Amino acid sequence: MKKKGLNIIVNTKQKIDFKPLAAAVYSALGQDDNLSVELEFVNEEEIARLNSQLRHVNGVTDVLSFPSLDNVRGKVLYRKDFPFDVEDGALFIGSIAVCLSRAKEQAEEYGHSEEREILYLVCHGLLHLFGYDHIEEEDKKQMRVIEESVMNAIGVTREG
Repeated sequence: MKKKGLNIIVNTKQKIDFKPLAAAVYSALGQDDNLSVELEFVNEEEIARLNSQLRHVNGVTDVLSFPSLDNVRGKVLYRKDFPFDVEDGALFIGSIAVCLSRAKEQAEEYGHSEEREILYLVCHGLLHLFGYDHIEEEDKKQMRVIEESVMNAIGVTREG
């Protein structure tokens, strides 16, 4: 039987290994079943189109998340609870789009590596798929604590 975990299906060629990040998020959130996520890297035009079309916000952003499940924050997700969202033996929890040019700009702005910025954005996107957000200040603090914990778990520091 396949080992349980979170599989990130990357639809764009990347040099980054997302397996440690996926494992750290999976562990930090106490997950216990096969889960999958789709990850796409897009240009500014595409992220702006998605942002406008789906969020009614004009402009380029760094990362967008498209959860397939509702009301899952703080819950352990099981395939049996969402049988219509199971694909290839894993519960599909959603998609993430990352704008590579924004990631590059932000890495430069924050003074760390492009890889660190991409890993952070994917981590941030994953947490959105698990129901976390940063609309209210308390929710933002909780999300940041988990992000920091995950990034530390994979050995990527703020300076990384």
